[in-house]
Amino acid sequence: MRELSFFDKVVYFLNLIFAVLLLLSCLATYISVKTFLPLAFLSLFFPIIFIINIPFIFYWSYRKKRIFLLSSLAVLISYFTFGSFWRIGSSDVFPEDESLKIMTYNTRGFEFTGRIKGELIKHKIIDFVNEQDPDIICFQEFSRQAFKLLPEYEYHYITPYRSNKSVQAIFSKYPIVAEGSLEFPETLNNAIYADIEYKGDTIRVYNLHFQSFNVTPSRVKSVRRMVRAYGKMKKTFVKQEEQVQIFDKHRKESPFRTIVCADFNNTPFSNVYGIAKGEMQDTFDEKGTGFGKTFDLKVVPFRIDLILADKSMKVMTHQNFELRLSDHYPVMTSIRLQ
Repeated sequence: MRELSFFDKVVYFLNLIFAVLLLLSCLATYISVKTFLPLAFLSLFFPIIFIINIPFIFYWSYRKKRIFLLSSLAVLISYFTFGSFWRIGSSDVFPEDESLKIMTYNTRGFEFTGRIKGELIKHKIIDFVNEQDPDIICFQEFSRQAFKLLPEYEYHYITPYRSNKSVQAIFSKYPIVAEGSLEFPETLNNAIYADIEYKGDTIRVYNLHFQSFNVTPSRVKSVRRMVRAYGKMKKTFVKQEEQVQIFDKHRKESPFRTIVCADFNNTPFSNVYGIAKGEMQDTFDEKGTGFGKTFDLKVVPFRIDLILADKSMKVMTHQNFELRLSDHYPVMTSIRLQ
């Protein structure tokens, strides 16, 4: 340290902070928010912290200082903990009759008025679905009025009217032989499921919509609003963990192999994701490409909409579509039952 200039000492100090933060964020997947809440907040910023560590490696390597090992080790440890949040992927190609295509899409009620306005939104979404032609599609924030626009899907299960929850839907080209709702308490968010007969087998498809943060970063411009946002986020983290535990208990009691479509409202670096994933496969990890961004938050490539598949299934393809008809982007995968 003595041979370092004042500038290098400042760089080293910053490097130490971000390397430690990156290592701490690796613990978020394994530690309950009720045990140590700050890790839940830290997990939201994992991609940013990871990227910030990269220039430090190049800087110290250029300066020929062993300090480059600080961020190098932090990056390697986080990589092997979480896997890469950016992938160079490749998808296998199988005959269509051997694949089951599943899509998940938070459509924001088919009435999003962001970049594209007007009544055409719902028709554009339906046109996209018809073009991609998934066998099963899970909608979060569905509109019951859009039901009549999907006549190709003979089988469906939609959030019951009596539940007073945000509307979700599962549409299938294959018979639904049973269905149900998990009824998350004290919230509009919820989870539904459908047992679907497919080629002599029965698979359970969950459609999850975990608690929303209801925080718009661009509006947090004062200390007062920051305190209010912190309070909202704290409650959301706790509520999400309660919800994922309800789901996990229900899944473990299922006699069928499982596929999960979800708007997690949280990242793959969170404890919520860790519990939900369990021993399942994340289709992005298997066959995804790039950042896999599914939520339009400008700078940060958030991947909060996911599809998980039973470990006994073969993930063949994964696609992210940057379709700007909602604040979420649709995700689709094709799976072969083995």
